[in-house]
Amino acid sequence: MRTPRAAALALPLLVLPLLVACGDDTAASLPPLTTAAPPTATTAAGSFDDAALRAALLDQADLPVGFVPLPDPVDDLGLPPASESAESDLSSTEPRVCADVLAPISDQAPGATAQAVARFTGPDFASIDTDAAAYADAGAAFTAVQRTLTACTEYSGTDAEGIAVTYRLGGLDQPSVGDASIAVRLETGSEGFTMVSDTVITVVDGAVVQVTATGQDPVDPGVLTTLARTAAENLRDDTP
Repeated sequence: MRTPRAAALALPLLVLPLLVACGDDTAASLPPLTTAAPPTATTAAGSFDDAALRAALLDQADLPVGFVPLPDPVDDLGLPPASESAESDLSSTEPRVCADVLAPISDQAPGATAQAVARFTGPDFASIDTDAAAYADAGAAFTAVQRTLTACTEYSGTDAEGIAVTYRLGGLDQPSVGDASIAVRLETGSEGFTMVSDTVITVVDGAVVQVTATGQDPVDPGVLTTLARTAAENLRDDTP
């Protein structure tokens, strides 16, 4: 299980800092989560390595106008890794298993043989995050991810400054993509403000792929479908 610090970092990028500056908190109920059976057979995980997964992820050309890559603080900017034991970090998640919700797939389902992540920032505090992880049994990893989601329809925690945060997770009506897929919506609320993260998680051959669009308002369903389908097709085309 990851530490509270890692749990905070797993939230859709920019959500917590912006909750106090934008959005509208609503109590409307979310549709129930639905699950999908994994494919009966998948390509061996050996078809993918980190470089292959990274090359297959969405890039700027695949995204709506206005989105640009977000540099990695460590790899791109040369900053030291954030300390997971910093005394000033008050972040937490309860129950702790829910810290994995919408984290990179490799965190949600242990045992990945390869992984890659790409993050983008856009207009009006919006962001798009995409990641993929390869497994010896991608279907089992897909099932493990769904198990966590169904256990975390409502949970709570605090951000790094100790401010209370609530989370609500529900289903999302999206066309199926890849070999099997699910779609969910996460509403993250704090101090009367809400950010919405719409996510598609799909199995493609020997990998599990996740695409998340976060903003003050839900992403257009057609845009999310296009992003998820492109992510799946890119990965399929990259399979040796």
